[in-house]
Amino acid sequence: MAETTAPFSTWLDQADVAPHRLSQEQEVLLQAAFRFRQQQGTDYYANRILSHFLLHCDCGLKVAAIARLVGASRPTTSGHQGLSAKLFIQTTHHRLEGRNHGKLLPRFAGPIAAFLVTHPQASRAELGDFVHATFGVRVSRIALYHFLKRFGLDQLPAAAQPAVPTPAPPSTVSETPSEPIAVVVPQPVAAPPFSAYAPSMPEPSC
Repeated sequence: MAETTAPFSTWLDQADVAPHRLSQEQEVLLQAAFRFRQQQGTDYYANRILSHFLLHCDCGLKVAAIARLVGASRPTTSGHQGLSAKLFIQTTHHRLEGRNHGKLLPRFAGPIAAFLVTHPQASRAELGDFVHATFGVRVSRIALYHFLKRFGLDQLPAAAQPAVPTPAPPSTVSETPSEPIAVVVPQPVAAPPFSAYAPSMPEPSC
């Protein structure tokens, strides 16, 4: 077990935590956290355990201060804020196995999103069957829930419904047979004299 030789006050100074601004309860808590670091060292797993504890013990410290105390970045520590103890242990176990994720890889997000869009009424079990058929892995419904939430897939809108054909407007012609319409045929009018269509002489010549 590695031991941290820097004193407690130096640890607080490096984390930019002012001792005079700490309450008595906070100072006692951080002294216990400092002794934990002395006993367990400052490796990734010791820092993760300490960070998880400080984030969920309602100590009143800001996330940025906790990140500096354990030597992690602010976004990383903030992302761990919503992890349950079970999920924290699972992610740590995945890292021990050489991977920082579970069976659901980030590249699965695209095909899963396409499935959700084309199957808006699919159940979680049907989604699990799709994942198994497509990627060959079996995952729990809880794992699917966290994966969908991580990539924002739980907020996908329902797939677009097929367009309903617009009914044709009613015809303005009545289908009821009406009275027959009389058609007036104009009579031919005699051509005027000396026209191109009238004979030039009233009677035939001899």
